[in-house]
Order: sequence, then C-alpha cells, then structure tokens
Amino acid sequence: MSDRITVRGGSAGTLIVGPETGPVPGEGVATLDTAVLEVRGGHLAWSVLAGQPIPTAVLDDVDVAQEWIWAVYGERVALSVADFRSGTTESVVTPGLPALWASASKLGYAHWASRWWPASTLDGIPALEQRLVDLDIATLTAECERLVDGADAIEPGEFATVTADRAADYALAAGPGAAATDAVILARGVGGWDWRRCPPGILDASERAVSWEVRRRSGDTAVGVVAVAASRASFAVPPHLRPRARIRTAAAATGAELIRAEDTWIGTASAPAGWESAVAVDIYVPGIGSADVVDSDEARIRGQLRDFVTARLRIAADAPDETLLLAEIAAADTETDF
Repeated sequence: MSDRITVRGGSAGTLIVGPETGPVPGEGVATLDTAVLEVRGGHLAWSVLAGQPIPTAVLDDVDVAQEWIWAVYGERVALSVADFRSGTTESVVTPGLPALWASASKLGYAHWASRWWPASTLDGIPALEQRLVDLDIATLTAECERLVDGADAIEPGEFATVTADRAADYALAAGPGAAATDAVILARGVGGWDWRRCPPGILDASERAVSWEVRRRSGDTAVGVVAVAASRASFAVPPHLRPRARIRTAAAATGAELIRAEDTWIGTASAPAGWESAVAVDIYVPGIGSADVVDSDEARIRGQLRDFVTARLRIAADAPDETLLLAEIAAADTETDF
C-alpha cells in the first residue's frame, strides 16, 4: 500500500500537508462533516463522510510540527516539509503510513461525534453516552500525546461535564404551544434546524424536530413553535443555553423565547407581517454559530450524516471493530431498531 501526500503553501504563510482533496482548516466555511483536531504547530482535519483516513494538516509553525509529522505522515513527508520552498507544490508517495495516523483519525472523529452526532428520538438514532465518548477521547489523547495541543490536549475528565440518563419514555406534544381549544389554525409547518446554532444535547437533530402553527383567537394572530428536546436533555439547561425561535417572513421577523415543557421547547409570538405568504422558523441559542453562515447544501449533508451514523450503529451491533467508539458500541447494544 502506498499513499500520495502533497505539500503546498497555504494562505497567510501556512503550509498544507495531506491528500489532494479534503477539508482545509481556515480556508472557507467547514462543512458539518469536518472533524478537526488541534495539534502542535497547527490543525488536522478529516472529512467524516468521505471516509478520509489521511488527515489534511495546516501548519502555522513548521518547526514545532516537525516533532510529530514523521509519526503521522512518515519520514519522506517530514523531509519534504523540512525542505519545502515557497511557491511550489510537492507530491510525495509514501510506502505506508505510521500507526499514529489511525489513532489521530479516531481521536478527531471522537471529538466530532461529541459535537455533531445527530441523536434523534424521531429518527431512531440513539444518543451517545458522553461518559464513554470522554473515555475514548482520554485514551486516544494519551496515545497521541506527542501530537495534540491546546484544548484537544486536555482529557475530558478534567472538565466538569453534564450528563443525564436516557429518558425512559418519550411523548411528542400534540401541537405547538398551549393552544386554546377555540383557536383557529390558519397555517402550520414542520422542519429542521441549523445544527451550528445550538450546542449538543439541547434539541433533537431530526428534520422534523421543529413545528409551528399560525393561530387566530379573539382577534389576535400568533405563531406557536415547538422544538423537540434532545433525548438526554432531562437536566436543567442554564439560561444562557436556552434556545430561542426567530419567526420570519419576507416582510418582517419576530422572536420568541422557548421554555421547557417535558420533552419539548415551546414558545409563542405575535405573527409577523406577511405570514399569509410564507413562514420560516429558525431555532438558535444566542452566541452560538452565526446567522450569516448560510449553506443551501446543509440539509442534504445532515441527511447523509444520519445515514452514516446509522450504518456505523449497524456495524457496531453486528461486527464491532477497533474503528468504532465505545459509545457507538454501547448505543448499538441498547437500540435494535435503526
């Protein structure tokens, strides 16, 4: 087996090392399937959906990075990096990669799963037990000690983590908010939400997790919003992490605070002008993500990620191997209907 690695100059004086294709940290907006690991002298990145085994490295301190490059990419690449001349692109064929790249890849994936795993009661995707994810990260961090840096060099056990037991039962509210029985339903809709705008463990990741109704009662027109809570969100969510809803039309927008009601987050706001034509509801946590980052392809990527993790859970149930996280194997053992 041989692998082809390119070495080329990047923006702002960085050096890029890795396969010809794949996400490059710091260049453009990373897609939801990008796993990133902070390392000494730079960052590593992988495409989760592409099954990319070899990471792309962006180095801002080549001298520091030389302490580990040989252990991930091999001696030939390390020599090419050391001899690199600005303005050139070099292609290096290695006879095979050292063992550390596999541990680094799994560590990057574990950090990705901790943030982006699409747990959903509605879609039948079980949540990962954070305690087991943390155990994987701690074990892999020790294996990659010469490599990792910054926050990714700190074992999860050193942080105060919030975990909760899986809810034994789940019931979806019959309709958005506490609608009065004499209200007239004028419009309704169902959709998903932007995963970038909310931290993990707050909302169900399904494309059917958010529903809304425009209701008319006693001369007032209001929009009621329901967002399904994450299956492990039985713990008290601090005020600064409570989600909000932005209700918008082509003509105007309004906002609604969401409050916890058993397995849902609910809220109501006066209907903005133009609701008769079209209504869109965005769920977000203030200070998380950016409303300016719009990717029309993200709904498709979210669907691909659901298919990806469902396939991994099937493997974990049928023939688990060393590429799987302990949390994935445990989740597959507790859920049999994917």
